[in-house]
Amino acid sequence: MTTHTIKFLPHNREIKVNDGESLIRAAMEAGVHINASCGGEGICGKCRVIVETGEVEGGLSEQLSPADREKGFRLACRSTIIGDVVVRVPVESAVDISVLSQHYVPRRTASIQQMDLNDLKEQGLFLPPVEKVYIELPEPNNQDHLPDVTRLVSHLKLHHDEHRLTVSLPVIRKIPDALRKDGFRVTATLARPVMDSGKTEIINVQSGDATDRNYAIAMDIGTTTVYGQLIDLKSGEVMSEHGQFNGQISYGEDVISRIVFAEKEGGLERLHKVVLETINTIIGKIVRRAKVDPDDIAAITLAGNTTMTQLLLQINPRYIRRSPYVPASTLYPPIRAVDIGLDLRDHVTALVYPAVSSYVGGDIVAGVMGSGMYLDDRLTLFMDIGTNAEIVIGNRDWLACAACSAGPALEGGGIKFGMRAAKGAIEDFSLDPVTWEPMLMTIGNVRPKGICGSGVIIMTAVMFELGLINNLGKFNRDLATDRIREDNGVWEYVLAWAGETQIDRDITLTEIDIENLIRAKGAIYSGCITLLTEVGMGMQDIDRIILAGGFGSYVDLEKAITIGLLPEINADKVTFIGNSSLLGAKMSSLTNRIRKDVVEATRSMTNFELSETPSYMDNYVAALFLPHTDINQFPRLKERMAQRRQPS
Repeated sequence: MTTHTIKFLPHNREIKVNDGESLIRAAMEAGVHINASCGGEGICGKCRVIVETGEVEGGLSEQLSPADREKGFRLACRSTIIGDVVVRVPVESAVDISVLSQHYVPRRTASIQQMDLNDLKEQGLFLPPVEKVYIELPEPNNQDHLPDVTRLVSHLKLHHDEHRLTVSLPVIRKIPDALRKDGFRVTATLARPVMDSGKTEIINVQSGDATDRNYAIAMDIGTTTVYGQLIDLKSGEVMSEHGQFNGQISYGEDVISRIVFAEKEGGLERLHKVVLETINTIIGKIVRRAKVDPDDIAAITLAGNTTMTQLLLQINPRYIRRSPYVPASTLYPPIRAVDIGLDLRDHVTALVYPAVSSYVGGDIVAGVMGSGMYLDDRLTLFMDIGTNAEIVIGNRDWLACAACSAGPALEGGGIKFGMRAAKGAIEDFSLDPVTWEPMLMTIGNVRPKGICGSGVIIMTAVMFELGLINNLGKFNRDLATDRIREDNGVWEYVLAWAGETQIDRDITLTEIDIENLIRAKGAIYSGCITLLTEVGMGMQDIDRIILAGGFGSYVDLEKAITIGLLPEINADKVTFIGNSSLLGAKMSSLTNRIRKDVVEATRSMTNFELSETPSYMDNYVAALFLPHTDINQFPRLKERMAQRRQPS
């Protein structure tokens, strides 16, 4: 993609951005504050800039007079970058640069890390779990009366060195017609055993040469959403994918409420049926989109948390939420997909990812396997952050894990104007430390209608660093701005006035919102500290951090560190792997090595129940500050804060 250089004056800051990016987002990335509170829709008219050299596309508005246009004025939020540009931010749109120049912190998100088939081959991890073999068999005659199954098995032994073969009854039923349809030219699908002591199973027989059509499905069964991918086992490519909300949401948004519903008469059967409907809908869509024959699908791998897994398998989950929090099982044998109600052919095997405990489930194990941290020498902190945050620490020699309840604040829940990351959600924020005027960016560059989780993190971090709030998350009531106010006994900051929003109400961030965020980040950080302490280590020992889930894809790392959500570590040591549960399911579909390793890796993971770990509560209370009671754990932030207190 073509990139362009944007220079902002009088800041003398340059940044390279992709062609088609908006000018105001470029400014946000460069750390240049431009007053704007309408989210990027162009109605407030505050983001006036002067294009001194180069050209931008758009940027004109009724907010600009003809004289303004002649002088090169444009609205940054409506200007699209099409080439190199020098832009001057006028006094009325900018913050006094003397205030911020020495304290600029570049915006950094985690680098993306994804494994593929080539990576597996390079690392020596590629062991195909399912293979197709084309065979031309001699036809029976008056001197050759070998049974069909014996003929097939014998040929595989003699000519393909395939031994210890088994054949299931559904395949035996299929073999006679398949052999004779194309003159005893057939393709046998062989499923390799996970354990060396196991046997290879002939799971399908197709007439003719079908070796170029071999597929598997990877499925992540999340509490909120379910995602599926159809994978070409020859190339490793994703042929199609689809996700949709888990139908169980209607019966409770979190695992505890689902368990409660499952305990009601007929509840378990209902939740089982509903999630099956969701999964089967996804299977149908990805198969149709890829235009593949369902008979060419060999396997499906499923990963989900412990509760979702038990609900899928129609196993009573009631004891998951009761002390001592014991799941029905952590390991599951291979299962015929049709036996659990999946809309797939008889020969398809369903592999269900094992769990570690009631609250560290197969989705986390899949993430550990897919990320490859279990094979790495580096001490790695793996975090899957959501309403429930799961943490894994370790390397190839050992693994420790824990789960903590973070609450919904990081996903926009428990926030007065919180919402999921959707169009109209405030996702980025900057603040003028002189006038205390905001610069807002929304998803979709439209007028704001709420705040998503990443937006709350950035707001809190910026407000804290600039002194708008203290380390308890309380607003500075002495500042000269009408945006800080009291409403029904609750202090709040006005992000956008009613006329600038989609909801005809002021959108605010309240002290209660910040308190909920502090509790969420405190639970996660203290979980990390407790886990490290229990294994005799500290944050300084961490070599890298892997972030999983939707949260990690867009969170500003420095801001997450500023509030004490993440430990202070260099951004280049943080990677994002996306949907780690789906990644692990995909990797298991591509190679038996991960299937073999997963049992050992799961058994090596020591689980800590934080609620029963004495030090956890002490660590949690210490983390209920911005960033922490011990600022020395965040030396870079400590230095920046000290600089800000120095006279300009």
